[in-house]
Amino acid sequence: MDNALYVGLSRQMTLRRELDIVANNIANANTTGFKVEDLMVRTEPAKPARTAGGPAPIKFVLDDGVVRDFTPGALNQTGGTFDLAIENQGFFKVSTGEGERYTRDGRFTTNPEGVLTTQEGAPVLDDGGGQITVDPELGPVSIGRDGIVTQGQVRVGKIGVARFSDLASLRKDGDNLYRNVGNETPQTATDAIIHQGMLEGSNVQPIQQITKLIEVSRAYESIAKMMDQTAELSRSAVERMGKVQ
Repeated sequence: MDNALYVGLSRQMTLRRELDIVANNIANANTTGFKVEDLMVRTEPAKPARTAGGPAPIKFVLDDGVVRDFTPGALNQTGGTFDLAIENQGFFKVSTGEGERYTRDGRFTTNPEGVLTTQEGAPVLDDGGGQITVDPELGPVSIGRDGIVTQGQVRVGKIGVARFSDLASLRKDGDNLYRNVGNETPQTATDAIIHQGMLEGSNVQPIQQITKLIEVSRAYESIAKMMDQTAELSRSAVERMGKVQ
């Protein structure tokens, strides 16, 4: 009976983690460029408590990491000069104090020096790894579908867009950024199309996630009920053994 409690507890731990992930998906349903996440689980055989005729081995449920769906979200018109969206695969390159990071969040702006940055102030990089600086005196900023930034007849730079053949090498790093934790060197996304005045929406399907939230909650409650019943059986067995003796 103790084995059932241990297995149930291992599953409850993964369900609690999954509940947090689903709740985070719902909370970010309107976050620009957010990618929906899901929990991966696996079973791990382990020796059970010694019980005559009992099953062996016992399989516990373990958290096996988070999988992320990088399917592009819908593109929404904003009209903002520095609002950018990527059509097809690819990520904007951003410079932080801890190195190069990547994002699909194109809500860019400029700092007092005219440097193109994220909302948090991290410089957006061009295709050569340098910063992009605009001069208000040169006129309106135009960004082409190829990412080239111009002011009038002056080319200011080109938005750097990187792509990865293995997206599993990307890990969340806060502020809607990803960092490369693999050995893969990012390549230039030659087929990426930049849309000025548009932003990519989240790819979260709210109804689907709410339904999943309900399913996970019910599964958690079901296992809790099973564990209570198992504990009650153990208590009843001990009481009966006491009466027999």
